[in-house]
Amino acid sequence: MKKCIIPCLFLFSLLTVSCEAQVKPNDIPVKEDSKNYKLETVAAAIAIPWGMVWLPDGSMLVTEKSGTLYHIKNGSKTDVTNVPKVYSRGQGGLLDIALHPKYAENGWIYMTFASDEGEGTGGNTKLIRAKLLNGSLTQIESLYKATPNTTKGQHFGSRITFDNDGYLYFSVGERGDHFVNPQDIKRDGGKIYRLNDDGSIPKDNPFVGQAGAKEAMYTYGNRNPQGMAKNPITGEIWAHEHGPKGGDEINIIKKGANYGWPLVTYGIDYDGTTISKESEKKGIEKPLYYWVPSIAPSGMAFVTSDKYPDWKGHLLVGSLKFEYLELLKLKGNEVIERQKIATGVGRVRNVAQGPDGYIYMGVEGKGIVKIIPN
Repeated sequence: MKKCIIPCLFLFSLLTVSCEAQVKPNDIPVKEDSKNYKLETVAAAIAIPWGMVWLPDGSMLVTEKSGTLYHIKNGSKTDVTNVPKVYSRGQGGLLDIALHPKYAENGWIYMTFASDEGEGTGGNTKLIRAKLLNGSLTQIESLYKATPNTTKGQHFGSRITFDNDGYLYFSVGERGDHFVNPQDIKRDGGKIYRLNDDGSIPKDNPFVGQAGAKEAMYTYGNRNPQGMAKNPITGEIWAHEHGPKGGDEINIIKKGANYGWPLVTYGIDYDGTTISKESEKKGIEKPLYYWVPSIAPSGMAFVTSDKYPDWKGHLLVGSLKFEYLELLKLKGNEVIERQKIATGVGRVRNVAQGPDGYIYMGVEGKGIVKIIPN
């Protein structure tokens, strides 16, 4: 029996290494940081800056996950009052924020957050809209609340964006019930939703009229989408989502499409076990790009600014795991090159292009960081 100890330990170590060393075949190697820029902190000491938008006067609204909405002007932070109570647990809290495309005319601000409202103990993702008046939220309207609540602390999503026709899209993660929620169109979670700007359901949503279906749902089979943006050239909505251990994905959002989770995946479970033996399946959308190993993507922005000639027309995605911003160069809908930016800056929770043309990052523990080209 003693003779087996060393070989068995050796075999176990090999198995452990093989589970850890995930490799994507024929992947595009990520280039090192060229550091042809400087970083400037424009708002400091924000623990988890999740979402950010700019008001017409150039000031910013920034959501902090624990439940604070900051108004940032000329480098100073002010707490916005009358923000709804959030269910702050695990990955849940105050999440994304977006302005109505006609904000200058109607003043509507949209936010997602974890809420304990409704059925069951715990919380789930909620979408509201409100207006800002004298530093306080007013005219708060509830637009959608995912159900049921659960005390699980993971996978709330969430991002918000609008398309060229004014429809609102927002994401809700599968809330840790990956064998229950994502593939069931009668249940919330693991979905991207599409609404009119007032929260009503568009008549041409793909599951309208299907018995028991969540009619606000636009796609399903999503795991935990935390990046979403409109492609400025095609008008399509792009989203990325966290995989398990490996298999983060970028997808183009299509009406009624199934993105496969957990029936197909390029990743494995966190304990090294198999979730699915399949990475492709008939009737399931293939990702535009996927990462192995996972970078833990959060935030997404297309660069349209002339301030970054080498980045213009391409995609930026934050990495929580590796603490950098990733530039993905595109040729149509194909990723052809990857490069690190702001290596070691910290956990990049969000990225956005401001109205001044500069790129801003929401970095956990630091705040809002501006990228200024040399």
